[in-house]
Amino acid sequence: METSNIIITVGRQLGSGGKEIASLLAQHLGYKMYDGELLNLAAKESGLCERLFERNDEQKAFSKSFFRYNLPLIGGEHGMFQNELSQDTLFKFQSEAIIKAAEADNCVFVGRCADYILRDAPRIISFFVTANLEERIQRVMQRQQCDEKKATAIIHEGDERRAAYYDFYTGKTWGHGFSYDLCINSSILGIKGTADFLGQFIETKFSKQCGE
Repeated sequence: METSNIIITVGRQLGSGGKEIASLLAQHLGYKMYDGELLNLAAKESGLCERLFERNDEQKAFSKSFFRYNLPLIGGEHGMFQNELSQDTLFKFQSEAIIKAAEADNCVFVGRCADYILRDAPRIISFFVTANLEERIQRVMQRQQCDEKKATAIIHEGDERRAAYYDFYTGKTWGHGFSYDLCINSSILGIKGTADFLGQFIETKFSKQCGE
């Protein structure tokens, strides 16, 4: 991948504050941030309905599985695609949208295997954000307006889904240190403190590169 843009990717446990940290990072650095916006970009690039991407967002796929939707057909080799798409096809469209965004500007990407998709970019840093389970449960309870039992189930199911999706498409292990440049527990420094620390990490890394 040929781009001089700086690319930051943030993987995260559910309820870890990873999205908030990514947002603060993007604001601090003046970079564009992509999270759910990637689904809209992928839909525009492919000509497909955004609902397709939303329903399969960070969901584990199997290359031989297909799903059907009663949607308007779009242009293809024979004037239209069959109204039958594999999840791998949606992943391909989303990957193309991620690459296009990375080529256009400095970016912060949240999840969706962006670290793997953009692995050949010369100026990329990948982070993974964790947090203590008690704090994650409290965040989910507040966000979802649910009790502790429900929040714990949401966290377990969400992490399991993200791990299966990441492992399937990257061949790496979601959340493990060797899959990223840096893993950090946001419970130690807090959301803002973690974002500040990562911002300093990024600035130090690339100022060193520029001086070499």
